[in-house]
Amino acid sequence: MAGGGDNSTNGARDQRAMEEGRKQEEFAADQGCAALSVPFIQKIIAEIFGTYFLIFAGCGAVTINASRDGQITFPGVAIVWGLAVMVMVYAVGHISGAHFNPAVTFAFATCGRFPWRQLPAYVLAQMLGATLASGTLRLMFGGRHEHFPGTLPTGSDAQSLVIEIITTFYLMFVISGVATDNRAIGELAGLAVGATILLNVLIAGPVSGASMNPARTVGPALVSGQYRSIWVYVVGPVVGAVAGAWAYNLIRFTNKPLREITKSTSFLKSTGRLNSSSSSS
Repeated sequence: MAGGGDNSTNGARDQRAMEEGRKQEEFAADQGCAALSVPFIQKIIAEIFGTYFLIFAGCGAVTINASRDGQITFPGVAIVWGLAVMVMVYAVGHISGAHFNPAVTFAFATCGRFPWRQLPAYVLAQMLGATLASGTLRLMFGGRHEHFPGTLPTGSDAQSLVIEIITTFYLMFVISGVATDNRAIGELAGLAVGATILLNVLIAGPVSGASMNPARTVGPALVSGQYRSIWVYVVGPVVGAVAGAWAYNLIRFTNKPLREITKSTSFLKSTGRLNSSSSSS
């Protein structure tokens, strides 16, 4: 009985080591020159479709609520944003990672969890999806000023900047926890991220519009030609996302001594890799 347990344990360790080896090879391939490979093109298409659906649903709810005398209501708009993110995470998260947000992609890149070479293509795909969705809504509902589905500060730019940083920090912290930590329940990632979006919109919506996403703001702004305070919705989400990602890395489990961590340029050794290295030693 004990011998059988040892064999199964060794087999599980070998399987984990093989899986980690394959992941390292895939990451190395992503870092290489195979930028136009079929899998990468599929990721880009998934980001375009996912961002399009997210912006079409969320900004569509904002536009319809404004043009139909508030029939959807503000809580309803928040629910639409949360549900749209949730369903698209489950739909294409296994293909592209379901970023749909340049700030999220940039934050992952700064942490070493996303290849820098792919960052421009991802950001362009997200901006394209958001712009196409905003253009579709403009064609459907017209371009009346009061129906603008973008984000504008209701108070000062500083107030909106701070709340965008905080809400995006909260969002990226949750994303890092449920989507990048092997100890988390991955099947609940979409639900957790969608619920975070819903909460953030309820909190920040009346103040800044609760963008948390440069593509969500830039897309409608490009289509409508309204660029007032647009810098708030670029700087705020980027700063908040980077801070949120690194904040989670500070509390991520590691069994390495401090002297070894400080020698590395990254705090990002995943739990799986740590377990594999511990097993091999």
